[in-house]
Amino acid sequence: MNVYDQAHQLAKAIQESEEYKQYHASELKLKEKPDLEKMIRDFQQKSMEVQLKQMSGEQPGAEDMQQIQQLYSIVAMDPMAAEYMQNEMRFSVMMKDVYEILGEAIGQGGMFSGK
Repeated sequence: MNVYDQAHQLAKAIQESEEYKQYHASELKLKEKPDLEKMIRDFQQKSMEVQLKQMSGEQPGAEDMQQIQQLYSIVAMDPMAAEYMQNEMRFSVMMKDVYEILGEAIGQGGMFSGK
């Protein structure tokens, strides 16, 4: 069987998964509230900055961690934002698992998982 055909089938299976459908639906709802969307993106950006620091061996400061906690507290109070972040996390976990399965199949077991 052609690997490209299989890749298209996998893409279709991902699009048909509950994880993707819920994530996509909450993303569309979020786009209707630009201020809330911006708040979530700011939180995600700050979280990414701290993760990059940690990955480079740098210890994030207490101020960074406090700012992330404050942003999360504010964002998570909104039910739509909380739903979006939960759905995004579920979808991300599913995709991480798919990447790991693919990596293991070609002998790159920890390639995507950091193992």
